[in-house]
Amino acid sequence: SDVKMNVCALVLALVLAVCAARSPYQAVLQHSRIRGRQQGPNVCAMQQIIGSDKKYFTNCKQWYHRKICGKPTMTTYECCPGYERIPGEKGCPAALPLMNIYNTLGGVGATTTQLYSDRAKLRDEIEGPGSFTFFAPSDKAWAALPTEILDALVSNVNIELLNALHYHMVNRRLTSEELRHGSSFASMYQGFHVHIHHYSNGVVTVNCGRLIKPDQHATNGIVHVVDRVITAISNNVQTLIDVEDDLETLRTAIAAAGLTTMLENEGQYTIFAPTNEAFEKIPPETLNRILADPVALRDLLNYHILKQMQCAESIVSGTPMETLQGTTLEVGCDGDQMTLNGKAIITKKDQLGTNGVVHYINELLIPDSAKTLLELAEGSSVATATRLFVEAGLSPHLTGSEALTMLAPLDDAFRGSLTMTPDMKKLMANHILKEQMSSKSLYHGQELETVGGLKLRVFVYRNNLCIENACIAAHDKTGRFGSMFTVDSVLTPPMGTIMDVLKADDRFSLLVGAIQTAGMTELLNQQGALTFFAPTNDAFNALPKAELNKLMRNRQELTDVLRYHLGEGLLVSGGLGSHTRLKCLQGDKLELGLRNYTVYVNKVPVAATDLMATNGVVHAVHRHCLDSGAPKVDREQADGPAAPLRSASSSRVRH
Repeated sequence: SDVKMNVCALVLALVLAVCAARSPYQAVLQHSRIRGRQQGPNVCAMQQIIGSDKKYFTNCKQWYHRKICGKPTMTTYECCPGYERIPGEKGCPAALPLMNIYNTLGGVGATTTQLYSDRAKLRDEIEGPGSFTFFAPSDKAWAALPTEILDALVSNVNIELLNALHYHMVNRRLTSEELRHGSSFASMYQGFHVHIHHYSNGVVTVNCGRLIKPDQHATNGIVHVVDRVITAISNNVQTLIDVEDDLETLRTAIAAAGLTTMLENEGQYTIFAPTNEAFEKIPPETLNRILADPVALRDLLNYHILKQMQCAESIVSGTPMETLQGTTLEVGCDGDQMTLNGKAIITKKDQLGTNGVVHYINELLIPDSAKTLLELAEGSSVATATRLFVEAGLSPHLTGSEALTMLAPLDDAFRGSLTMTPDMKKLMANHILKEQMSSKSLYHGQELETVGGLKLRVFVYRNNLCIENACIAAHDKTGRFGSMFTVDSVLTPPMGTIMDVLKADDRFSLLVGAIQTAGMTELLNQQGALTFFAPTNDAFNALPKAELNKLMRNRQELTDVLRYHLGEGLLVSGGLGSHTRLKCLQGDKLELGLRNYTVYVNKVPVAATDLMATNGVVHAVHRHCLDSGAPKVDREQADGPAAPLRSASSSRVRH
């Protein structure tokens, strides 16, 4: 129970800490303190990416995943900001002595910044009175500057180096608490602003450089150690794009889409800017089509712009982020690489403007909403269907601006030889509906017209939505003019009544005779919606001869047996749950189940499913489904499909 008490105390401490923690950084720091407590007072747990010296205060998620940017981390323990170790004592019991900013730089691992402050004659200022915030680049940050830039700065210490250092300073004390997301502060270099982002995962950046040691207090201010040397920014993102030769095509596209003004105005944008090379990778006909279509072009460009500003350093794991186009992009990272939808296509990070940040990418992202039906299909797992649509000569429908809906069966729905015949052409034309729809708006009993001239029925089941025998297997994809439904089966359009279906199939010759003997031909030809578990010749031949003859002579009994195989309502195999009951025309309910992709009716396996008819559906069984004994009558309501449908082609001529 002691352990229990400790756990409770810890949880309570956590809750209180998180409630008391005001900024996201404070909350993460608090978590690091709690994780480090057992090492002694004021010890913080850090997560260091193995093989690098990048360290992060740890939040819950990172702690459990033990990964940052997909790379494994190890836990290191350090003194929390403001504390130091005392030889022979546990943890970090001593508060750091307060010194002026100049001396503090030496104590927090910013010795290069200290050295340059000395050279640039800034030392007097940061040892003297006043209250400053110094975003001090770490030693590594200076070392990472290109040599020519560093040389130019250091050789011109009085002006360039002093200006550069002054741009890292604000003329008042700002704790991490006051560094709010989206805020900016006038620096001590000609009033140029520094731009702060304070992310919900606890990362704080200034001009996209991460604060790696925030809140190091000094007598005359506060030092935040940052991981890069920052430079003044004065241009908006549109100007950044305007002056870059590499973004010439993008610039033209932005102008054509009328987005220039938006990118010149106030905002906090993140732009994934496709380079000229990215545009060149796209087939010219696709590109020209999109460039000539203002709606598609605006969608394409808005898909590259996030609603919030994301510096590369703020990303520690993949997160879906909303674009101006309305859908999301997965923005993530892999080691030092920033990724989009899992791909490392970002070539240049953190080009900062006054109203946002630009990251260069070398691949164009085309959203579904700018694609033709053919492009939607090519970008999905329906290669076979795509090939057949093209071979059937349907490309003009799939690349034009008609409002259509394509039913695209999954690859494994196709069986047997797939050569293009006139019949196959007709079948593929019946996989294209004459209007653009959303599966969410389909309803039971709706009729849909195909480009091939057929009418297809919609069936709504508890767990599925089917068009004839083809049930929807994935989310809709909505293109520029058309939509694509991925379906689990190749459509078999109804080719006549149940009676026509049975007559056209040799397996049912004995059944057809029995139906005629029982006088049920009319029932199976009339309008309605029936599900027939139709016994094949094998099923009849499996009965003992004497019993079969007796059955065929007794019209009433024969009618009862056949009516027992007929369910009310139209149930295709895709509408089955693990346990579905269907009310029969005669006697008890039929119990249907699905095991290992096989449909069972009263424990009898169904040999062939979904032979579609205008007034129902036929499923073939090789044994009679009749339970032994007399049929029982049950008044209870079945939970099969909804009320019988009007036949899709009542006008068809009967045989």
